[in-house]
Amino acid sequence: MKHSPVTLNGTSVEMKREEIRKYFLESYNLYEKVFELLKDDAVFYKQSEPSRQPMIFYFGHTATFYINKLILAGVITKRINPEFESMFAIGVDEMTWDDMNQEHYKWAKVSEVRAYRQTVKELVLHLIETLPMSLPITQDSAWWIILMGIEHEHIHIETSSVLHRQMPLEFIKPVEAFQPCTNFPDAPQNELLQMQGETVVLGKDKNHHLYGWDNEYGTKNKKVEAFKVSKYLVSNAEYLPFVMADGYKKEEYWDEEGQAFLKNKNAKHPPFWVLQEDKSFKLRLLDKEIDLPLSWAVEVNALEAMAFCRWKSEKEETKYGLPSETQWHYLYNSANIQDFPNFDVQKANVNFAHYASPCPVNEFSFGELYDVMGNVWQWTNTPIDGFKGFEVHPMYDDFSTPTFDGKHNLMKGGSFASTGNELMQHSRYAFRRHFYQHAGFRYIKTDEENTMETNTTMKTDKTDKTEKIEIKENENIYEHDELVNQYSDFQYGETYFGVENFAAKTAQLAIEYSKDTPQNRALDIGCATGRCSFELANVFEEVTGIDFSARFIQVAVNLQEQKVVKFKQKVEGDIYNSLSKNIDEFSFAEVKDRVEFWQGDACNLKAHFTGYDLILGTNLIDRLYEPKLFLENIHERLNKNGVLILTSPYTWQEESTNKEFWLGGFKNEKGEEQYTLEGLKEILEKNFELVETQDVPFVIRETARKFQHTLSQMSVWKKI
Repeated sequence: MKHSPVTLNGTSVEMKREEIRKYFLESYNLYEKVFELLKDDAVFYKQSEPSRQPMIFYFGHTATFYINKLILAGVITKRINPEFESMFAIGVDEMTWDDMNQEHYKWAKVSEVRAYRQTVKELVLHLIETLPMSLPITQDSAWWIILMGIEHEHIHIETSSVLHRQMPLEFIKPVEAFQPCTNFPDAPQNELLQMQGETVVLGKDKNHHLYGWDNEYGTKNKKVEAFKVSKYLVSNAEYLPFVMADGYKKEEYWDEEGQAFLKNKNAKHPPFWVLQEDKSFKLRLLDKEIDLPLSWAVEVNALEAMAFCRWKSEKEETKYGLPSETQWHYLYNSANIQDFPNFDVQKANVNFAHYASPCPVNEFSFGELYDVMGNVWQWTNTPIDGFKGFEVHPMYDDFSTPTFDGKHNLMKGGSFASTGNELMQHSRYAFRRHFYQHAGFRYIKTDEENTMETNTTMKTDKTDKTEKIEIKENENIYEHDELVNQYSDFQYGETYFGVENFAAKTAQLAIEYSKDTPQNRALDIGCATGRCSFELANVFEEVTGIDFSARFIQVAVNLQEQKVVKFKQKVEGDIYNSLSKNIDEFSFAEVKDRVEFWQGDACNLKAHFTGYDLILGTNLIDRLYEPKLFLENIHERLNKNGVLILTSPYTWQEESTNKEFWLGGFKNEKGEEQYTLEGLKEILEKNFELVETQDVPFVIRETARKFQHTLSQMSVWKKI
């Protein structure tokens, strides 16, 4: 990449258009260049790692992301390929709603996906040329969606290169653009440097001049005490003695999560090390293997990095650990690094600017320290969470919150393959601790008993000097998410003013209306936090709960797996009650495993969601970006004589649905008032008979003294 990330401000709209055009083309073309590493089209259908999709998924994913987000934002209203935009949409982070069942996919030809990518490319370029622009670009601008697509592709440039690096060499071919480092000096002896500490301010405000993901905004102030930090990243030479000392076989160096990783992966050394017959190692690069360069930065996951620190602690009878997020920021500040547009990518191993590989740990200095930025990512001991003031972005509400689970640790500094937002001062990327990226680590030494961030603790077994690191999951991963808290309370909290729980009542009515069907399989679209899906499982053998928002689904999955739902209830102002509900308090505790939850778009569901006896769309219709798309084809997913039940208060609003797609709540061309039920009849009566309508009340608690009392109209339709 030759150009720096685009700033959001400026004085010339035309110059800004050109900046964004170049930025887009660089990312789009580089992404396709990464896939040239695959030897032939047949390799696109191979999985380099069992927990990941075949490579064809990732090839299509970033292009469909543009279309799905542009549709959601109302920037465009017509899809290019609905099948692709459903197939390639979701499935990258081992979430329970990531559909990894290969029987559900009929993968397209590579040539078809290439053609699709070209069509998307032309569409985005047209938008860049024609969309109205005002500066600075703000988060509610259509241009934010373009930048979101670019930065999303930057992420996948890197993660896809990791997957290609895990693909057997027989399926990989060299690509001239990706040349590895050829410097092989002796490995330097690592040493500790004293850091004095200071108060570090994390987070940025909405007026920042660079694009950001939602987790970057807000504030957090934390005092960093004095500590010592390794001058260099840990090199292959420094890590090798841990491997040779059977560090991967000794359980005392691995916590419970680490031991599970060793068992599942049968790991005996870092992932890109290749053991030879003579017991020496080679290093796997993108397209070749070379003798293990001892001076280069080692690449490991967070569990391996923590195990090394325990081994080193025992060996030297002192305390070593991974830096926290705030300690890394202290290092960044102390090195006087300038953020974009003043950051010089030539002074760090980033952006493929020098190499398509790691390099010696003593090649790029930032004052006394080396590789504060670049070479390989640096694992921290900090599980990601939101800062004070965190708000999800409505166009990508599941970017961050699914990772606020205590299972995803932050990485800082970027790697040789990082570009764009990944290299910005405030960027915050987190992966599961067993994931592999182009990531390594540096370590700290401290006299403090507790070196972990707020949501983690470190315990030391004083008998053998080894650290036992216990990661505590956040008590409430949605602490800053007002909407999820409100819905959790709405579905699992108390009832008010004598009005029954809406989700439970809706399920009860749905069960009654569908009693003449076999009641084998039910689909709950717009399931939110899952209460209605669970209630349906009292009667139906299989229930599928689908919601557009992973934030909501995760509440249901947590209740299903951990048997508890936790949420905060607003009293007034900044005063909240912390509440917890155990699954045993509900009638569905014994049948919860009959339910599967998936993230999905009601207007573009995957084809395999079919064969249902009941389909329930709960308070959904007036929140869809194009409800007609959902209604016109829903009959195809129902069995013969199946029942469709829709509930809605019909509160149409343009921020959810462009007015041209409203089904009611307006005057038609004749000047006559059209109500939503009439609009539903126009679409559904081709395939359904309207059985009955009734009003179902619900109450949503906003604060201790403010409640919403609403009537939702339930319409019951039988397939004909």
